[in-house]
Amino acid sequence: MNEFHPANVFKFCPYCGAAEFLWNGANAFACQSCRRKYYINMASAVVAVIYNDKDELLLTRRKNNPEKGFLDLPGGFVNIGETAENALIREVREELNINVSEYKFMATFPNEYVFDSMQYFTEDIVFLCKIADYSSISANDDISNYEFRLIDRINEDEIGLNSIKNVIKRLKEQSK
Repeated sequence: MNEFHPANVFKFCPYCGAAEFLWNGANAFACQSCRRKYYINMASAVVAVIYNDKDELLLTRRKNNPEKGFLDLPGGFVNIGETAENALIREVREELNINVSEYKFMATFPNEYVFDSMQYFTEDIVFLCKIADYSSISANDDISNYEFRLIDRINEDEIGLNSIKNVIKRLKEQSK
């Protein structure tokens, strides 16, 4: 457990403000004063795997931390009350100005990373996507650029997030 783990960041109960706020070692805090529990859960995120007609994978470049400047796949967080499928369509449109015409569930990959001195946990829901028209593609939102590469030309050291590295590994295994 690193210094950015919630157990080392949260010091006071959000219900009563008491300092007797203890981590249970697994997934929750327990306040010794008011006896309430505060759970730390994973957030949902979506990832789009998009191939063009040359069988090249669409990669993005992260504009912000965590892992600023590293390669990534299009996607992002699922908003409260939003389905993963709607988040997928929204995120691809926001980041690349293109529309997902079809999608199919591929897999899930857990992820954790530090942002602004706090460790976050996500469950990345990966979809294989099709795009009918790339004519309006552009880098927007939280990506600085995009590129297409053949899967065997992707160096995993250029990818920042562990879950995305695992997606790329899976895609490479499936392409053999």
